[in-house]
Amino acid sequence: MSTLKTHILSVLAEHPGEYFSGGALAGQFGVSRNAVWKAIRQLQSEGYAIEGITNKGYALLSDSNIISEACIRHNLLTRTFGKNIYIYPELDSTNVTAKALAEQKDAHGTVIIADSQRSGRGRYGRPFFSPKKSGIYMSLFLRPQLKPEQALLITSCAAVAVAEAIEKLYPLNVQIKWVNDLYVNQKKVCGILTEAGIGFENSQLDYIVIGIGINTGAVTFPEELRQIATSLENESGISISRNRLIAEILNRLESRFETMTDGSFLHESRRRSILLGKEILVISANGTYPAKAAEIDDHGFLVIETSDGRKTLSSGEVSIRLSPSN
Repeated sequence: MSTLKTHILSVLAEHPGEYFSGGALAGQFGVSRNAVWKAIRQLQSEGYAIEGITNKGYALLSDSNIISEACIRHNLLTRTFGKNIYIYPELDSTNVTAKALAEQKDAHGTVIIADSQRSGRGRYGRPFFSPKKSGIYMSLFLRPQLKPEQALLITSCAAVAVAEAIEKLYPLNVQIKWVNDLYVNQKKVCGILTEAGIGFENSQLDYIVIGIGINTGAVTFPEELRQIATSLENESGISISRNRLIAEILNRLESRFETMTDGSFLHESRRRSILLGKEILVISANGTYPAKAAEIDDHGFLVIETSDGRKTLSSGEVSIRLSPSN
């Protein structure tokens, strides 16, 4: 986006519904009124709902569901998360792009966002349905001073932060299916994929990439997903502002991560758990077996009760499903 378009969009986004005359915008940015008119027309052609009224000026009526750095920054309160934001019409995977940038030593807190993904994926390489203008597909990479075994806590912490962001903006009750899925009304709305880069010399974390995929718009899911997946708009009946939600997610992530090592987020993780106290199926490399989800311990591991006694599971070992009896 050209510099003038970005500046104009930033002003309109900061004052939604407020009208600015072409002359005022031209004077603010040191350009002609014709240049302002051309920039407005370009923004309108890109889908921004900008209304122009003679003798009144221009106003942004809504963000038109287009992901825009200017509209994200309007509600961004962070210090480092989102300092750099890269937005793409389409990517194979935001996590893949984030890892490439992390390897190039891009800044801590950099965010990669795509309007759609060709090869979005979750844990174990499972595909993540990522259609255009229907979701938030974003990855954030961090350079935390943590040990590799603490990576599970990062996923749990991110899940809590995203759940809190959604609930702040929309009248929904968001639950967490250990360790990385968010549910609304017993259906999945969000998946989180955390991947680590380990330094060869010291075996310490070089970076962490947190991939977040949220179904936001009114979506008609493929037949195989209709009974297990939903979207925020499908459940709330409210049009979801992706820009506003992205900003709030980054705000909550930074706030939660600042206190991650004290484990305070684990109370929220337990409170929101869709598994605790339920009969579950544990799917491992050695087969599937029934268990009861007993607790989430202070390391973020899932403690289960089986016929052979208590076991402690890490997310890398197993996949969990609710038992059909629930």
